[in-house]
Amino acid sequence: MRVLPRIRRCLPLLAVLGLGLALGSCATSAPGEARLQVDAEDWKPGVPTELFDVVRVVDGDTIHVLRDGEVEKLRLLSVDTEEKLSGRPSLSATKPETLFGQECADWAQAFFEDLREGDAPPRVGLLFPGGEERRGGFGRLLCHVILPDGTDFNLLLVQLGKSPYFNKYGNSRICHAAFVAAQEKAREEELGVWNPATNRPASGDAPAAKRPYDRLLPWWEARAEAIDGFRAADPATVVDAEDPAALRAALERCAADPELELEVFGTVDRFFDEDDGSRTVLFRSSSRDEAFRASVPAAARGELAIDLDATTEEFRQNYVYVRGRVTRGPRGYRMEGCGAGKWRLAGPEPSL
Repeated sequence: MRVLPRIRRCLPLLAVLGLGLALGSCATSAPGEARLQVDAEDWKPGVPTELFDVVRVVDGDTIHVLRDGEVEKLRLLSVDTEEKLSGRPSLSATKPETLFGQECADWAQAFFEDLREGDAPPRVGLLFPGGEERRGGFGRLLCHVILPDGTDFNLLLVQLGKSPYFNKYGNSRICHAAFVAAQEKAREEELGVWNPATNRPASGDAPAAKRPYDRLLPWWEARAEAIDGFRAADPATVVDAEDPAALRAALERCAADPELELEVFGTVDRFFDEDDGSRTVLFRSSSRDEAFRASVPAAARGELAIDLDATTEEFRQNYVYVRGRVTRGPRGYRMEGCGAGKWRLAGPEPSL
């Protein structure tokens, strides 16, 4: 598939103000986040002029670009193409290596190769929701890849059925409606992952791995609903466990007000049984030295309103809130005495 006219020098790239202008009218921001949102038919990111050389295409949702003299690994937001074949045993039933994953990786490599102009490498622009650069697992930069003609490559993957709309870590902050519409149309047309014949082995071959989208989509949707609730919450009362700056601010506020209690939102990473019978709950964090922990007293371990162990499982609601006073511990931030009534699920259980 060829993109529309290739443009190497165009209008200024979509920075914070540029993105707002390119989107036109946006929805009102939620209290907890400056949130840009447009209708499906109105999503036009615009053509970029700050273009970066593509130096490697790993698979459908991971590419490397040369940026400021360094190779930057990108993880494309709101998409999750299937895993390509490696010959190693699959480590996940929900994310197995598949034939279609390999086909998608091969397709992506050919797609970007087709963007070349002569001997020059293919070039793309980058778009960050709200103009804020964030990193995910493995230090990869989370972004949209914008092709030289203004096409949103992330959205294109969903339109072609190369990827589902991946909202496991939250609905798109800028074009949720466009992703929903693209997925609905791809499913209606049975494109890519939505085609019943995809990953079906040839007659007589061993059964091929398939990804269980019928269970994954409701799970992702339940998590996304929890994240939407957090995004709409008042940042004066709710804190993100993965945001060290927010935790530092919460610590200062609790120190200044001995009566103040806050809620911390996040997912459980692991548990530690202490010698006194209490249980320490370690939340997932973007910083090992500024991670958040909550302590469940020994007497309250069987009295919590939610099953904390279940929140670490697949196909369960994984996001929780815990309420208390934020203090400083030897290895990050803590809440002590988080017993019955202090914990709640952040969203619904998946409708499986």
